[in-house]
Amino acid sequence: MVKKIFKWLGLTLLAAILVGGIFASHEWYSDKPWFINDFFNRVVLKQALNSPETLSSLHVLENIGIKGHQRELDDSSVAATDKLFLDMHKNKAILLSYTDSELSDSEKLSKDIAMYLLDRLDDFEKFRYYNYPVNQLFGIQNNFPSFMEATHPINDLRDAKDYVIRISKIEKQFGQEMEGLKIRQEKDILPPTFVVDRVLTEMKKFVATPAKENILYTNLSDKMNKAKIEDLDKQKVLANAEKTINEQVYPAYQRLIDYFEEVKPLATTDDGYWKLANGEEAYRITLKFFTTTDYTPQEIHDIGLKEVERIQSQLIDILKQQGRDVSQGFTQAMEDLKNDDSFYYPDTAEGRDQILKDYQKILDEVNNGLGDSFAIRPEAGVEVKRIPEFKEKTAPGAYYNGGSIDGSRKGQFYANLYDIKATPKYSMKTLAYHEGIPGHHFQVSIAQELKSVPLFRRFAPFTAYIEGWALYSERLAWEMGFEKDPYDNIGRLQAELFRGVRLVVDTGIHYKRWTREEAIAYMENNTGMAHSDVVAEIERYIVMPGQATSYKIGMIKILELREKAKKALRDKFKLRDFHDVVLKNGPVPLSILEQLVDQYIAGKSNT
Repeated sequence: MVKKIFKWLGLTLLAAILVGGIFASHEWYSDKPWFINDFFNRVVLKQALNSPETLSSLHVLENIGIKGHQRELDDSSVAATDKLFLDMHKNKAILLSYTDSELSDSEKLSKDIAMYLLDRLDDFEKFRYYNYPVNQLFGIQNNFPSFMEATHPINDLRDAKDYVIRISKIEKQFGQEMEGLKIRQEKDILPPTFVVDRVLTEMKKFVATPAKENILYTNLSDKMNKAKIEDLDKQKVLANAEKTINEQVYPAYQRLIDYFEEVKPLATTDDGYWKLANGEEAYRITLKFFTTTDYTPQEIHDIGLKEVERIQSQLIDILKQQGRDVSQGFTQAMEDLKNDDSFYYPDTAEGRDQILKDYQKILDEVNNGLGDSFAIRPEAGVEVKRIPEFKEKTAPGAYYNGGSIDGSRKGQFYANLYDIKATPKYSMKTLAYHEGIPGHHFQVSIAQELKSVPLFRRFAPFTAYIEGWALYSERLAWEMGFEKDPYDNIGRLQAELFRGVRLVVDTGIHYKRWTREEAIAYMENNTGMAHSDVVAEIERYIVMPGQATSYKIGMIKILELREKAKKALRDKFKLRDFHDVVLKNGPVPLSILEQLVDQYIAGKSNT
């Protein structure tokens, strides 16, 4: 987990140079920089410089002619992670040497946020192998082609040649990942049987695809066409790419296939963390990290049950008002709604194209209609894209990727169009508000564009804040009148219900020892979601414990803080001021967010 966290933080790479210039020699090489913000930026910059994939994600160095990183992939070895932990323990000691009395309020806030993460280093280290690097959702086997497709830039012939060299490095990286897989096997940390089956099917299909039809090849060809590379050069590069895919990429995948065929008999149908040694402790720590609260698994389970009951009651009332038959109960009423063909697009290429166009219209409408509810808004735009078809079967319903720091790439809202029945028209607005505006796009882009905070705070991985804001945004858009159609409100409540159900099933799987099938049945009976979506979601919670609980916990806290501010300030309360407080400091733990809101209330009360 810690490696992923600090790689995420490393996404701020040469923004350090852009906003602050080159580090002075003392600040770069000394044990303790004079200024705490230089310390923060140095930590992030050093981590980023060790990550070629981060450098490509930032798309900053290429613009000044530095491209050596384009030929490399990240070091995924056990030794590299060992060094990362050692470095972070040293950095914690340095950070503690800055006394609070010598810091400004802003610097003290930065220290508190950083310490929230660093105080958990021992836990991260203890449970560093408690994950499944090869999985159906975000495994190394599907992240690699996605990274090359979405991130590696091709503007000239050198970029194209570097692309081919880079894909050849997957042999080395997969070999490094194999070290960790074997350590996990020794610790009896193997993914459940269904995960092994899913990734084997995916990888076998990947290597069975003729090289010229593989996404690594077609993406390269498309990008070279857009870059207008000469035909002769293009053909040489493509011939080399075909050879590399056949002789290096496919063998690397085949070795993973062989490994999972070997361990498949050892896998079981036990799905929760409880099956692992010290699994219950690992799950409690995971919940604390993702929710940034001290809630126990039982408390989160109980909150979920109450939310499910409340939201289902509201949905039944609206369905009654619309003349729908609810006499057979919630599950049947939602099933009837789901089976109403009038709510779906044609199951054709044209129908899917129209979905993407309509998503963009929704985002444009809300962006133009937010009025004065936000004082700060992002400079970056957002575009709608389809999740790549090769991975959409096991991907979530949608996700958001932030734009590049240099502004060359917009924020991207990816929609899953695999199952047309998973995209009813009444759910589209809510999904667009969550992933796009004013949800993830506003939060991520505003944080990324902040100029007055240390770099790590723009990308801090506090999921309860990040996803809590996105779920809050769904409700905010409804409150502001963007969902006048009662069925759109049904879509909103169904999405909120889905997050309430997540509290129940995540804790059910990892704490109460539910099976995959029990969790699927509960979610399907209590949400009215398409079966394909339910299966993908439950399988996500199994390989990513705790993360799904952060949405509802975060939303509840933000609404609680907004109500607290309203009651305290009365006519002095302005929604845009509250949103400023929530957004202008970047992602923070919920406990720190409450401190910021309390400061805002105190400041306004005295004016």
